[in-house]
Amino acid sequence: MTDYLDPTKEIFAKFREMDRPGPIHMLNLVKLRDKAAYPDGRAATGADAYRSYARESGPVFRSLGGRQVWIGRPELMLIGPQDCEQWDIAFIAEYPSVRAFADMLRDPAYREAVKHRQAAVADSRLLRLQPAQPGKEFGEAI
Repeated sequence: MTDYLDPTKEIFAKFREMDRPGPIHMLNLVKLRDKAAYPDGRAATGADAYRSYARESGPVFRSLGGRQVWIGRPELMLIGPQDCEQWDIAFIAEYPSVRAFADMLRDPAYREAVKHRQAAVADSRLLRLQPAQPGKEFGEAI
């Protein structure tokens, strides 16, 4: 099984090419390591390392206009494979633009904070979404 921690250069280039006006939402699915994998061997749980990432990257995220739209803790995979794709955290982050997201990744404080994410996360998914207004019917968008 392949673990996904960071975007490839090719996918990130495609992400940047898909520039459009308005905000983007990023659905984050995160599986934490039991024990963080810091290169220097320091002891921490994956959850503790992820909290460090959130605490240190949060000011950069907010300064670029980011906000957390929704967060939850997955409980059960009702439809889907039962032996994989198990997540500890699910959340949607909103960025005012593609550029704001790219700027965050280049920010020196963020680049330092992301070391905690790399130590904390065993696997993840990051799905870019275009926000839409709900329609009259369930599952319908205007």
